[in-house]
Amino acid sequence: MPDLTSFKPQGMLHEGWTAQVNDYALACGWTQDCQILITGDVAGGLYAFEGSSGSLIWQHQEVHQGGLLALAVHPIRSLLATAGQDGVVHIWDCLQGKIVESLSPGKGWAEHLCWSNDGSLLAIAISRRVYVFTIEGKEEWRSTEQPSTVSSIRWSSTNELALSCYGRVLFVEPINNKITQQLEWPGSLVSMVLSPNGDIVACGSQDNSVHFWRRSTGKDAEMTGYPGKPSQLAFDQTGRFLATGGSETITVWNFQGDGPEGSLPGRLSIHPEPISSLSFANSGPLLASGARDGSIFVWYVDNNGDGDLVGGAFVGDLVSTVSWRPDDAALAVVNSNGGVKVFNFKTRN
Repeated sequence: MPDLTSFKPQGMLHEGWTAQVNDYALACGWTQDCQILITGDVAGGLYAFEGSSGSLIWQHQEVHQGGLLALAVHPIRSLLATAGQDGVVHIWDCLQGKIVESLSPGKGWAEHLCWSNDGSLLAIAISRRVYVFTIEGKEEWRSTEQPSTVSSIRWSSTNELALSCYGRVLFVEPINNKITQQLEWPGSLVSMVLSPNGDIVACGSQDNSVHFWRRSTGKDAEMTGYPGKPSQLAFDQTGRFLATGGSETITVWNFQGDGPEGSLPGRLSIHPEPISSLSFANSGPLLASGARDGSIFVWYVDNNGDGDLVGGAFVGDLVSTVSWRPDDAALAVVNSNGGVKVFNFKTRN
């Protein structure tokens, strides 16, 4: 185990730039052209950094009364959505740092945001309801009240949205106001990811398990034995590998062929404390992981779901988010002490 109190970038991770925000850095995201890294802190601070140098382009404080809860960078345009405890959603111009639309969908905390694949629609989860707005700020759809607070929202395609809550995952076509599928499980679902083709649904559960469904066959299965709640889930871009947290060890399930039922998962072990963030690169079998102690590692995942360690660093405090730059040439990391760190990443030839 490396001495993480003095662990500088190793392997394919190289020094980039460092910045500091005013409070617990909750989330970050890159614009699609790689030019800007947006970071938000829990107090409602919002910051735009130049992607290569880390120079501060603009900042705003208290953009949401009570604090920021979520941010989502637009998949195509230089736009950003933020949500907070005030139940308001702002759509920002990333270049100028100006609000172009403000939405007030309903009462309660606006906890989750998700742009559709083509960027034309924005889904917003507030308490037990989900709302869908156009990029111009027009409400297109709102859900009925769900059995519990909505824990996650994801677009399975340009026109279909998935939402999870207690006991079920619901798929809807908001524009047509049509429920396309309902997957049930008698438990509290705390996280959700979809495979890139939208067929596999994986959810972390309150009972320390991961439950998944294959939509095409209707079959479902459960992976148990996690010491904690597997809130961190990530599919690779092919849909073959599902990486899961729930402990200090990353468990990687292989969905190729008849897997993962009846097969042994890969296990990636080096973090001394539980995993707090996971993200696969945009291309290739590269997985970035962050943990509660501030350690960062990058793995090259092999055909069995095991992996070779190809890079590592230490950022000092609990890692909130790891985010690959769209070209995978850099990795952004934000932490609970307001630290913002970008590492340059040299890929294999």
